[in-house]
Amino acid sequence: MASLSKAGAALAALREDLTGDVFAPGDPGYDEARTVHNGMIDRRPAVIAQCTDEDDVVRAVRFGRELDLHIAVRGGGHSVAGMALNDGGLVVDLRRMHDVTVHPGAEAVRVGGGATMSHLDWACQPYGLATTGGRASTTGVGGFVLGGGSGWLDRRCGLAVDNLLGVELVTADGGRIHANADENPELFWGLHGGGGNFGIATALTLKLHELPEFSIAFALYLPEVGPELVRTFRDIIAVGPDEAGGGVLYITGPPEEFVPPQLVGTLLCGVLLTYAGGEEDLRKLAEPLLALPHEAEIVGAMPYAEVQCMIDDPPGMRNYWSAEYMAEATDDFVDVFCGLADSMPVPTNTQHVLLPQGGAIADGPREYPVPYRDAPWVVHPFAAWEDPTDDERAIGWVRDVRNHVRPWSTGDVYLNFIGDEGAERVIAGLGAENARRLAELKRLYDPDNVFRFNHNIIPA
Repeated sequence: MASLSKAGAALAALREDLTGDVFAPGDPGYDEARTVHNGMIDRRPAVIAQCTDEDDVVRAVRFGRELDLHIAVRGGGHSVAGMALNDGGLVVDLRRMHDVTVHPGAEAVRVGGGATMSHLDWACQPYGLATTGGRASTTGVGGFVLGGGSGWLDRRCGLAVDNLLGVELVTADGGRIHANADENPELFWGLHGGGGNFGIATALTLKLHELPEFSIAFALYLPEVGPELVRTFRDIIAVGPDEAGGGVLYITGPPEEFVPPQLVGTLLCGVLLTYAGGEEDLRKLAEPLLALPHEAEIVGAMPYAEVQCMIDDPPGMRNYWSAEYMAEATDDFVDVFCGLADSMPVPTNTQHVLLPQGGAIADGPREYPVPYRDAPWVVHPFAAWEDPTDDERAIGWVRDVRNHVRPWSTGDVYLNFIGDEGAERVIAGLGAENARRLAELKRLYDPDNVFRFNHNIIPA
């Protein structure tokens, strides 16, 4: 650690040189700058550098290395483990770097490292183009894509990482590098699931797909209809086109106009059937779901960017999530999954979710470190609540869900769906052979493990 006089001089120089803002403890705006999506995270970095361009990122990294500070990188700040922050180190905050440039003729888009799904989706919407994005509009694009990327379009367009065309990176020594299929191909391979282990992504280029229409069927049911609803949704996905996606979820009845007042605040089972196409074809797919007795429904065409905002949780809630990837969804599994909703914390913003895979996910590139590609279903217990006295109950429920569905699990996992669950789970999210190859890559690009606030890969 640098001496106080050296640190003070370096901080003054950073304030002078950075185009963006620099915050230290006690500065006005510091507490706001260190707030992330998960209200359970309360960390106090020594310095937060809000960068406006790649030059700022280089300056910030070199400042951190000069003072031997641990470096965390903030994009959307959505990591449930709070990986966008640290205590006593440097945070390189990319949120001002959110420019999105659509190239409709090339069906590609360049996305700034601090952009969120909302920035990306609304920029592409006027062109009738889209790519696989997260299921919340406030999620950061960079961490989402480099971690794999699952969303409503993944059965049609593949995982987000399958659509990655190039990455502009600032490395641990403050250098600049570009990675694509032809330039630094081994690094490019590692960025397909290896997350932020190899540098700071200041921009990403993604492949776009034509999406002139998007439609949804969303319906709410009493909990006792859940098992039949899940089986019906399962069977629709099994024979349906890749354009069909969505999920089944248990939720607390929200205070929305379409929800009967007596059901607000109670446990409900819901289904969201998404369709990358028109309303007429969607309605044909949704017929078996809507034939079941339900309490509310919304069916019709809706802009994809608007659908992306549907299940946004407000920031500042307490969050704890995990996931298990299923080898199959048998009737016995469905009964167990639905039974676990009985102990779900209600009323909260918690969701007990079953998501389909298959389609373009399963048909995608086999060489990347995303071992969960072949699992047809994902169980995603997603606890979100406000009262700290509910911490033990909410976290315990998530862990209980994992334990009970594990007999059907492949053992693989998508790392963006989980918090800090230990080194073995990181390997499960990469694949054992991939993890060894990634450790060699980490040794080349970050031998000192500067970028460790992530699902960390230890340098070989």
